Amino acid sequence: MSCGEPHETDCSEVLDHLYEFLDHEMPDGDCAKFEVHIDECNPCLEKYGLEQAVKKLVKRCCGHDDVPADLRSKVMGRIELIRAGQAVPEQDVVAEARAAEAAGAAEAARTVPQD
Repeated sequence: MSCGEPHETDCSEVLDHLYEFLDHEMPDGDCAKFEVHIDECNPCLEKYGLEQAVKKLVKRCCGHDDVPADLRSKVMGRIELIRAGQAVPEQDVVAEARAAEAAGAAEAARTVPQD
């Protein structure tokens, strides 16, 4: 995506790192460049607003669910692989999440005292 206007920071760079910007996970200097770009580029501002709204919705709807430690560990491991530029194994993350949730529910059922 590009608005067709020249910018100091290219639209593709902003969009490639939008979640780092949203999550405040980038250096201050880069944040400042992104803020300038988003202020002057309407398509990137719209994408930023949309992603920010989705992030808030997910937090509101799913923010209270406990994440199984095993799933969290797998997700964090994959994030580290991606950041290191390594290949990420092709596996169904949703299926893994469901399996981890089922295992957690089964464990909870075993620990609940029976009347």
